[in-house]
Amino acid sequence: MFDKILIANRGEIACRVIKTARRMGIRTVAVFSDADRDALHVEMADEAVHIGPPEAAKSYLDIDRIVVACRETGAQAVHPGYGFLSEREAFPRALEAAGIVFIGPNPRVIAAMGDKIESKKAANAAKASTVPGYLGVIDSPEQAARIADEIGYPVMIKASAGGGGKGMRIAHSAGEVADGFARARSEAASSFGDDRVFVEKFITDPRHVEIQVLGDKHGNVIHLGERECSIQRRNQKVIEEAPSPLLDKATRRKMGEQAVALAKAVGYDSAGTVEFVAAQDRSFYFLEMNTRLQVEHPVTEMVTGIDLVEEMIRVAAGEPLRLKQSDVKLAGWAVESRIYAEDPTRNFLPSTGRLVTYRPPPEGDHGGTAVRNDTGVTEGGEISIYYDPMIAKLVTHAATREAAIAAQSRALDAFAIEGIRHNIPFLSALMEHPRWREGRLSTGFIAEEFSEGFKPVQPQGEVGQRLAAVAAAIDHRLNARKRRISGQMRDPRFVRFERERVVLLGSDRHAFVLEEEGDKVLLRFGDGEHGRVPVASDWRPGEPVWTGTVGAGAAGNVPIAVQVRPILNGVLLSHAGASVAARVYTRREAELAALMPEKTAAGAGKQLLCPMPGLVKAILVKAGQEVKSGEPLAVVEAMKMENVLRAERDVSIAKVMAREGDSLAVDAVILEFA
Repeated sequence: MFDKILIANRGEIACRVIKTARRMGIRTVAVFSDADRDALHVEMADEAVHIGPPEAAKSYLDIDRIVVACRETGAQAVHPGYGFLSEREAFPRALEAAGIVFIGPNPRVIAAMGDKIESKKAANAAKASTVPGYLGVIDSPEQAARIADEIGYPVMIKASAGGGGKGMRIAHSAGEVADGFARARSEAASSFGDDRVFVEKFITDPRHVEIQVLGDKHGNVIHLGERECSIQRRNQKVIEEAPSPLLDKATRRKMGEQAVALAKAVGYDSAGTVEFVAAQDRSFYFLEMNTRLQVEHPVTEMVTGIDLVEEMIRVAAGEPLRLKQSDVKLAGWAVESRIYAEDPTRNFLPSTGRLVTYRPPPEGDHGGTAVRNDTGVTEGGEISIYYDPMIAKLVTHAATREAAIAAQSRALDAFAIEGIRHNIPFLSALMEHPRWREGRLSTGFIAEEFSEGFKPVQPQGEVGQRLAAVAAAIDHRLNARKRRISGQMRDPRFVRFERERVVLLGSDRHAFVLEEEGDKVLLRFGDGEHGRVPVASDWRPGEPVWTGTVGAGAAGNVPIAVQVRPILNGVLLSHAGASVAARVYTRREAELAALMPEKTAAGAGKQLLCPMPGLVKAILVKAGQEVKSGEPLAVVEAMKMENVLRAERDVSIAKVMAREGDSLAVDAVILEFA
């Protein structure tokens, strides 16, 4: 076994590998760019080596520099994580030449299966079912259009060296092929240093199901069941789960056998993933193979109890697999949410800045459900524009899918992040979505169910009553604190205006009478037909998450979490996908508040604003030009993704305020309209 390994990566996956290596008694070396000098993975590792400037091409993608770091520190092996160099054949070859072990598959299988075009050829040779497409490199948009016409629309234009949703575009017509070809090729070049793309048929209403395989250097290969990864946005996975609600035992066995057969045929000898596109009738096609550890590997670990990073390290050290296929048992259900630095109310555009607050929910076993949070950040850290915007992966495990989803919903409610925009409100709303809970999934789920974008849900019914009770309890705690002013003279009993109050949740009004009973607050809403609602919590002013119980009986005994943000004359409460401004008044104050006019913000309809911090890749119009609704105006790159900004209506360009190559802050003016 190795004494010391180097992790050629950053962020949460570097921290994840360090945790397993530490448990195995292996010393670790981190590498870091200028942007990551104070990153968590640098702090966690036993040693750290600086490898260059923030740009990935000059640091995390610099093979020579990483080999030098291994020599300087005496690292015997390298774990590549995912992304960056993990699927680049030249990396393990360079390590091998330097006498360093690569913790991953051999270079030959990376070349055969890591390349999307070559992997399809290998799958065809192994008689695996593949999606119809053109298995060759496409050199021009005209060639792409001809091929797409032959295959039939819609088609997927895809980077050959791609992964993580980068370099992928769907085209529904010949007119969309040219733009999709240019964007996919440009993203592929900047993300992977390889601009080759190919075209294949896009399966309508598909599901994304993948099989985790594990092989050793002695010819043994097993699979560890499947993951459902159909909840995607812009071809980027958002929610994953294991097992899949689609598969039955027969389909799982067939899919697993096909994945193992393919892995054996190419001599696969590490952890890897065989991805399938599945139809709703459980038919499936080989899609591609990822020759690395997947981002979503924790859900497989939770249902199998197998540490995939440990198995990768042991296999790389020459050990045979410790498991046979019959040893693999799936227990319970696991759900993973990817928490991103992005604004879901602005079409999920990236957000950068400092994590003023970062308080994840407690990890560990909580009454039969387990919570795990894989992260690479800490409170006070900064989200950079140079790398992927993922902050953390929140995973819950329980006996059933319903229980795992409920646990995930509670954990999201208890996850407090401030200082940047993030997608937790969207994830919380998704957890409550009926179609998600029923398991009726497809890769088009988000586009179909949130076709007009995401807006925070307004609390209704039981959720509204619950938030009203929490708002009342918070107000009571704040008032109790104020009443403890030294030397204040007052009646020890509640006076009427302190007991009879009104909660305004947005435009909804909840009148209540408040009483105290020990450490609980008792609330009687409206005419009291629901009796007195007990509310218990040890929340203290200033804490970003309120945890406690609301109500009595079976429904009230379940702990809930509510995110709390102070606003003018109240608090902003977020829970179960709902977000609302809550203000608690005396009854007279509530009457007067209802008469106050509502101030509306002036729009910026005469300007195109930069929706996120980023680099201007292209300005596609000039002053005086007339453009139609939907036409592209500019391209802005942030966090390795190119975002095309389009006209929302027919306009005339009055002035161009930005140039290609400019680095812009959020809401910086790019264009002015006449």
